[in-house]
Amino acid sequence: MASTFTPLGVELQATGENAGTWGTKTNTNLQLLEQISGGFIAKSIAGGAQTTALSVSDGSTGAELAHRMIDFTGTITGNQIVTIPLDVQTFYILRNSTSGAYTVQFKYASGSGSTFTFSATQKTTKIVFATANDGTNPDIIEVQTGGDVVDDTSPQLGGDLDTNSFNIAFDDAHGINDENGNEQIVFQTTSSAVNQLDITNAATGSAPSIQATGGDSNINLKVGPKGTGLIEVLGATNPGSIQLNCESNSHGIKLTSPPHSSGQSYELKFPTGNVTADRFLKVASVSGSGTTGVGQLSFAEVSGGTSWQAVKTSTFTAAAGEGYFVNTTSGVITMNLPAGSIGDEVVFIDYAGTFDSNTFTISANGSEKIHGSTDDLTVSTERAGNTLVYTDGTQGWLLKNN
Repeated sequence: MASTFTPLGVELQATGENAGTWGTKTNTNLQLLEQISGGFIAKSIAGGAQTTALSVSDGSTGAELAHRMIDFTGTITGNQIVTIPLDVQTFYILRNSTSGAYTVQFKYASGSGSTFTFSATQKTTKIVFATANDGTNPDIIEVQTGGDVVDDTSPQLGGDLDTNSFNIAFDDAHGINDENGNEQIVFQTTSSAVNQLDITNAATGSAPSIQATGGDSNINLKVGPKGTGLIEVLGATNPGSIQLNCESNSHGIKLTSPPHSSGQSYELKFPTGNVTADRFLKVASVSGSGTTGVGQLSFAEVSGGTSWQAVKTSTFTAAAGEGYFVNTTSGVITMNLPAGSIGDEVVFIDYAGTFDSNTFTISANGSEKIHGSTDDLTVSTERAGNTLVYTDGTQGWLLKNN
């Protein structure tokens, strides 16, 4: 009966065989076992995309697949496949020392079983087990030498963690702690989220940024305190400032705190009423006092002074607080007074000295009066100028100067 061989080339001698050479063959088998248990081979797989079968050598040492560690070498210019026969059952230490950004796949010669692949950038060492668990579709399984992280209650890195173009997924209300176990950043999850934050560092002379980005076209960025807390803009060499940029981020205006030397900690509260045109902001009331006073702002109307308008050459309607240069050179002109409130004033002046030839007529608003009368007031004095002041519903508009 003839000798047989294992998938890794070890000779199994039959009874009565190999008389005179039994010892030599036994020594070869022992060398094979030593090679299988701890042997090293560098296997070049240089070249374009191809399939390379590791050789087996029955009854002799040196078979490529009968080494414990196999180092793949050479410059590859395509994705590589390295195969072993379907009946090989052992584990390998594989190292990818190739040059070139292509994958190296380790698999059985045929079948649809699991395989192991070094990625295009994965120039590392891995342990894999060839199971020979199926005569047609056996599996190659990677051995996790470090164990699952979930099994280590205090894992530590020996260097930077490179996510290799993947993400770190956080469960809801979990995040990053400091070295003392205190929470520093906590992430809240949202189902089907399409918008997120982009945090970008910057080179010398530029500012890092935090910006809302995502699938939507127009996205707000929300920043909020907890409870009665505040959002503080810190100062550094200069007092704290908020800059409001234009849409091109090439210009901007600033709101800036008083300097430290002023010792100011006051508060200004915006008006509670609606925005109204032609009004200004004023401090309506103050609670507390001194550097920590709280001022309530309101919208106030400008009092005093006259807002002079361009020269009038045709009939027009006046507005309280305005002054008019009236030119009647081309014909008579009527000024319609507005509805009045006590203290409202309207001013007029004969622009060209022509009121004596083409009169200037002043008409009250609706049922209101001028000098206690509903009749119009006609001015025919050359170079006349005067101010009308509203009093009440009885007298209406009165001339300040007669």
